[in-house]
Amino acid sequence: AAAGAVEHAQVVRLVRKAFAAAGALGNADRGPAAIRRVASPVEPRNGTRLIVRPNDYATFVLGVPAYARNDPRRFALGVLNAAVGGGTSSRLFLEIRERRGLAYSVYSFSSQHVDTGYFAVAGGCMPKKVVDVLGLCRDEFARVAAVGISREELKRGQGQLRGGLVMGLEDAGSRMTRLGKSELVPGGLISVEESLASINTVTLDDVAAVAQQLLSVEPTLAVIGPPAALRKAAV
Repeated sequence: AAAGAVEHAQVVRLVRKAFAAAGALGNADRGPAAIRRVASPVEPRNGTRLIVRPNDYATFVLGVPAYARNDPRRFALGVLNAAVGGGTSSRLFLEIRERRGLAYSVYSFSSQHVDTGYFAVAGGCMPKKVVDVLGLCRDEFARVAAVGISREELKRGQGQLRGGLVMGLEDAGSRMTRLGKSELVPGGLISVEESLASINTVTLDDVAAVAQQLLSVEPTLAVIGPPAALRKAAV
């Protein structure tokens, strides 16, 4: 992928020249190759993974399976992510870090791939606080699954998604990554205008449905830290 003051024909010519010199051009005129699976799909499993490290702190990830890259529900998931832990105004950041001072960092994130995705919360804290932090994260999962988010959180989340998308267009690397990813998955490139429209049409009911579906299941947990923290997290 390329972004900036470039001509398409010139980029193609330079890429062909570079790949030919490396002996990696192959049959470039045959068009895009079919998407291949490099492994069989794995059934999602919940459970706990504890990894002992002689650290002075504990780090964790608590997550659930989510949606693939072309699933239209990913926009509602983006708004949900913003409300739960996607910034300094999010629920987990305000409750766990600001009000209670239990963690160095706590945030949520989501990722979409060709045929699957995930939504998770991650954080770092003192080993003796890991049980409290995990309990608050689980409580928030249950709360959002039961009642959804507020209208204010919806508007703030939509604004956050729009801002991130538009700001990313100012960076050539982000533009290139967006173009490249679009070539690797079915459906092709979705325009910025289409993405903004999809963000704007997310409703409270959309977010509530996503939250109820994803956060009502038992999440998978991974914790890294000293033995004492792991013993507590395993309870």
